[in-house]
Order: sequence, then C-alpha cells, then structure tokens
Amino acid sequence: MKILTLIHEYPPIGGGGGRVAQDLVLGFLEAGHSVKIITSRLNGYTDQSISEHFSILRAGKPRKAAFHVSIWEMLDYDLKAFFLGIKTIQSWKPDVIHAHFAVPAGAVAYFLSLFSGVPYVLTAHLGDVPGAVPDKTSRWFYWVYPFTPPIWKKATRVIAVSEFTKKLALEHYQVPIDVIHNGVDLNALPRLNRNSNPSSPLKLIFAGRLTEQKNPFDLINALGKLAGKNWTLSVMGDGPLLLPTRHLAEKLGISSQITFYGWVTPEQVLDAFAEHDVLLLPSSSEGLSVVGVQALAMGLAMILSQAGGNPELVDGKNGILIPVGDVNALAENIDKFIEDREYLTSAQGASLRYAQRFSLDQIINQYLSALDSACGQ
Repeated sequence: MKILTLIHEYPPIGGGGGRVAQDLVLGFLEAGHSVKIITSRLNGYTDQSISEHFSILRAGKPRKAAFHVSIWEMLDYDLKAFFLGIKTIQSWKPDVIHAHFAVPAGAVAYFLSLFSGVPYVLTAHLGDVPGAVPDKTSRWFYWVYPFTPPIWKKATRVIAVSEFTKKLALEHYQVPIDVIHNGVDLNALPRLNRNSNPSSPLKLIFAGRLTEQKNPFDLINALGKLAGKNWTLSVMGDGPLLLPTRHLAEKLGISSQITFYGWVTPEQVLDAFAEHDVLLLPSSSEGLSVVGVQALAMGLAMILSQAGGNPELVDGKNGILIPVGDVNALAENIDKFIEDREYLTSAQGASLRYAQRFSLDQIINQYLSALDSACGQ
C-alpha cells in the first residue's frame, strides 16, 4: 500500500501529534508499505528521501518556531501542500491519504481527494476539534469552523485518539468516528532504573509544554503545600510559562526541590521516566497524552486531572484522577505516595499491566486495517 501522510507537525516540528504520526509511519514501513510525508518547512531541514519507500517533503515558508504555529503558517502550509500533493499524486499514485489533524492537513486531504479521487482517512488529535483547547484555538475556529464540516464528511474513515475526542467531535460533526488510541513501542523502552529505598525522595515528573492548558501553576502551588516533605520534581519542557513557573517555585520556597530542564527530546523524556516514580499531569484539556501513554509503559504511578482523555489512562489501580484546578486534591494525593511506598509500588505495577492495551503493534494494525478498508471503498 502507498500511503501519503499529511501533517503540518512532523518531528522535529510540533509535539505529541507529530510523534504519533512518526510512530505510525515507521510501523507502516516495517509492515512493508511505502510512505511519503508532506509536512511543514523548518530552517535547517529540507526534503529528504530516507529510502525508496520513505520520503519527507516540506511545503510552505519556514516556520518561525518548531513548537508554535500561527493561523497564517497553517494557511501557507495548506496552499503549498496542496500543489505539492497534486504533483506527488500524479507521479507516485498513492492508494490512500492519511491526514493528521482536520485543520490544517484535513483541508489539504479534502481538496486532493476532490481533484484526484484518492480516498483519505482523517485522524483527529483534539486540538483540531472546536472547543477542545479554547486558549489555543477559539479565536481561529471562530473563522475556520464554517469551512470544516465537509472535511469530516468526505473522509472515508474518521479516527479519534480518545473517547473524549470522539465525544467532543460528535457535538460538531455528525459522522461515524472510530477510536484508536495513541500507542507506545513496549519493546523499545529504556530499562527501569528506580531507587527502591523507601527513605529516598519521591521522584515526581512533569513533561510537556508549559502553557495554560497544562496548568503548571497548579502543580507548583500543590507542591508548595508539601514544602519540606520528601520529594523532588523534574519539569521537562519549554513554553511561555516556564519563567513564571520558576518564579512561583522560588516564591513558595521550593525551588531547591525542583529541576527545570527546558526543552528536551522524546528520548530524554523516556530516559527520565525510567528513574522517576510518579507522573503529574494537571491539564485543563487533553486528547490522549503521548506522555501519559509512555509513562504508563514505563511503570509510573499516575496523578492526572479528569480532563479530556486522561481518564482513559487510569484504571483505578495505577493512580488517581483529580478535578481540574483542585490544588488541594493534587497535594493530598502526592502526599499519599510520599507516605505510603507500598501503595506507590502497587500503582506502578498496575501501570505496567494496563499499558499492554496501548501496545504500538496493536495500534498500527488497527490503522492499517482502516487505511486498507478506505482503499477498497
């Protein structure tokens, strides 16, 4: 099968959605299929033919930042990716198009399919659903939303990465939607390297962009209530709230217990997970967090907000869900893990068992089945 993948954020550009696309592409290649990717341009990166079965094509003007995209950059991607897609379809003749994010890549897929007849499968990651991440998308969805229903309706198959993403999408688009969770390669993870000494500090970790959506201030305020207790926190990620978060930690007198790493690679995050005990994710909205799935597979106990797809990562044994914005509940549940290391060990074991349902091999097979069925329709 020849698969033309459209995504405006493919590593090293973007965040979780791009890493999901990368995992799937590599899985498709391993299964014997051919893939061409049309993604955004970034200074220092050009078109690349990795092999006769795998090429990365870049469209549009170079983005100003790898981890932020403006509506104008998305529109530029749409326009340039369409013409590059037409050229690719004429010369390569793909069997199916796989678009990640209804906006902007879904728009490219819609018009390419309209002009060429090649069917497309659409994967929604949450940020492309109206109302999902208000602080990031509400302004441009005000203008864009009226043009989006045809993108969803024309797709041969629509996939959401979580039940929450599906539920929210169905409030706006009356189309059949399947759920295929984000996955993790359970066979390619670093070895665990945790300190089992019950007197050692509880090693907490947060990984992700420091934005309003991730609620880093709630995290620091909760830990401020546990000042002097036996814990450390690693904050892995960059973003507009990095400096304000550091200043809050200093104000609360807990900065000596926190290490801010700034931007890190996905590989560095996995290596860090191998040495930490508990993942903290107090977000106000989530699709299905790639970081959360990886933390499960690395056997971390989980303290997550009830937002979005987070409940799909907690089975009642591997951690706890807290109301969004409830700083007291966050502090209380961190303290439970500090004081009860048997509870911690039990939750970590439950995460390892629960992670089996997110095996990347299973996820890739589900996607290949969806893409293959689209080719036959």
